[in-house]
Amino acid sequence: MVAQVSSLWTPGGEHRLPDDHEPGSPGVDDELDDVTEAELRAELDEARSRLAEVPAAQVVANHVMGLFELGAIHLSRQPPDLAEAAVAIDAMAAVVDAVGDRLGQNAAVLRDALAQIRLAFVQVKSEPEG
Repeated sequence: MVAQVSSLWTPGGEHRLPDDHEPGSPGVDDELDDVTEAELRAELDEARSRLAEVPAAQVVANHVMGLFELGAIHLSRQPPDLAEAAVAIDAMAAVVDAVGDRLGQNAAVLRDALAQIRLAFVQVKSEPEG
């Protein structure tokens, strides 16, 4: 049986929790073998509690910047992967455009970042191949 792994991102990092842990299961970290399900659930509850204390706009802004970075990674490949970069940039635009000023102090920075990554996309796309 392959363990299903859930994860929860928090400002303190990503927390992984197998839904149905069996010691020695493929894909499950060996360090989890000595941790009980109750301990893992308690850790997940603590992570959720910490995440609830962070303003949603800040968490969303962090994810949006992750999309920016993903787009930049695909643009910087040799050769650039324009199709994958476009997905990341379009996802970033969807969030920035839909949420807008509700992103608070991050809204202007994210709009600027979106403009920069769009410009980079156009520049990379217009470069001659080779």
